[in-house]
Amino acid sequence: MIKDTVEDLVIRPITEVDIPILWQLRYKEKSPEWKKWDAPYYELIQIPFEEYVESSTQMIVEDNQRIIEVNGKIIGTVIYYWEHKASNWLEMGIVIYNPNYWNGGYGTKALSLWIDHLFTTLPLVRVGYTTWSGNERMIKVGEKLGMTMEARLRKCRLYGGVYYDSIRMGLLREEWEQSSKKDYKLNNFSM
Repeated sequence: MIKDTVEDLVIRPITEVDIPILWQLRYKEKSPEWKKWDAPYYELIQIPFEEYVESSTQMIVEDNQRIIEVNGKIIGTVIYYWEHKASNWLEMGIVIYNPNYWNGGYGTKALSLWIDHLFTTLPLVRVGYTTWSGNERMIKVGEKLGMTMEARLRKCRLYGGVYYDSIRMGLLREEWEQSSKKDYKLNNFSM
């Protein structure tokens, strides 16, 4: 039983000390539980530890990824990437690696902090993410945060012999600023 609470969650930059832990969370297992929900229709390509360490400098230097931590324990990451930087079109993502932290509000709080950070630090009009219809928890997180289902591409994701829909969720800056659902503040966000 986990004794941590969602109030203990912080988001912080990645440091060198985090690299071995992130590698273990991402690549130690050949078929981790988290991958069954995070775009499982894409193969998880194992990266040897040494290669991961060599490429980790970019992860630390770039400002597009953060650690999700609860009471000093890394449970996941949030990230953003530019779909089209010239028009400030940004997409984001989240992975909570430890299943013990699923369904407890940790993902909702982490994304709330991340959205707040992105709108505060970047000249964005919109933030969004893409998931699949098999990941109902991710769709619910978006709804809790006031996001709109902007697109549903039917039966375009094949996983386990079943076709699923691709779901695109989005949120405009003015919707975020006016939202009463924005109840997680930046007081737990470490820069």
